Amino acid sequence: MKPMTVVILASALIAGGLWACKGGSKKERGGQTVAATVGTIEQTVDATGSVLPLNRVEIKPPISGRIEQLLVNEGDRVKSGQILAWMSSTDRAAILDAARAQGPEAFKKWQDAYKPTPIVSSLTGEVILSNVVVGQTVDPTTVIYALADTLITYAQVDESDIGRVHIGQKARIVLDAYPNRPVEGTVFDILYEGKNVSNVITYGVKVRPDRVPAFFRSQMTANVSFEVSHKENALVLPSFVVRTLADGSRAVILPPAPGSDGKPVTRTVETGLENDDQVEILSGLQAGDKVLLPQGKYVPQKAPESSPLSFHGPNRSKQGQAPKPKK
Repeated sequence: MKPMTVVILASALIAGGLWACKGGSKKERGGQTVAATVGTIEQTVDATGSVLPLNRVEIKPPISGRIEQLLVNEGDRVKSGQILAWMSSTDRAAILDAARAQGPEAFKKWQDAYKPTPIVSSLTGEVILSNVVVGQTVDPTTVIYALADTLITYAQVDESDIGRVHIGQKARIVLDAYPNRPVEGTVFDILYEGKNVSNVITYGVKVRPDRVPAFFRSQMTANVSFEVSHKENALVLPSFVVRTLADGSRAVILPPAPGSDGKPVTRTVETGLENDDQVEILSGLQAGDKVLLPQGKYVPQKAPESSPLSFHGPNRSKQGQAPKPKK
């Protein structure tokens, strides 16, 4: 789980930025820049979980005996009251075995005289488990089938973030098995009792997919992103170029102005929404204004449109931005 928090740059980075304002290195004075752009920014609460049935029912035989016929397979849709399998009681199985040795006529006679026992579905849903084979001996504790009415996602949210999750909230589900096939969903239940695992309290949150895709399978690992806030047409910068000063204010370092003494300029800015990748600039900059990148070796930053957790498609604000420094 990765809660979205205000990004505070390390003190060493801050110190390096302030040193650059006083003269800095030649590399930063003539270094790389990134432009403020207009795009989409969002804040989310991220959690991990799994795909689970909303209601799971195990179908067990009413008596001991032997499975004679299985009528459905895993993945099949069934209705409540539908016959799923036929079985023989222990007595019927013994009589039929003896009659089979006497020939076809005797076998048919006793087969008609002692009818098999049906195994009936008690739920309308999908078969998610077929646990026996024809000819297997079973008893009332044997699970023959498991049924699920529908599949949901169950996420574990840290108690520090649960206050930002609410019923009806939009969520994005991404399975580890299908990272490029995100699924939209909606929060429909938040459990009242938390769980303590290694002194960390989490609360279960149930998310119903808007449409359950065919590739969903029970127990698949899921990453769930709950949308807390979202803003279109925001002026944004990469988070690593916005510095936090000693007085708590936020600032960026601008390249030297033409005709100046060649020293970078510190510009105080007002910030809005933030996430791990971006910061919204409310005042202090305009679209297209260039900001110096922190001093260091640079490597290309991961493109935001590759993230399946984005709620609104490719993030235009990061297209063409300068690379992120390697620490």
